[in-house]
Amino acid sequence: MRMKLEDRWHCINPACGCEVLVASGGSEDGKNPRCSCGAAMKKRYVSPVVTYLDFLKLEENPTVAARKE
Repeated sequence: MRMKLEDRWHCINPACGCEVLVASGGSEDGKNPRCSCGAAMKKRYVSPVVTYLDFLKLEENPTVAARKE
């Protein structure tokens, strides 16, 4: 997986517990980075924030509003 700027990665080894904040993006795809202890690192899961029926909100178009008058 490509490392992006400001991503946080953590070591999956519970004895290690290392966490890394990416300062410079990587260019290698398909492999998770490795910790200094040798274990793979993963990004923490962040659940999506979705509000109910948020997709139905429409932006007000000034040309449409002017025609209603």
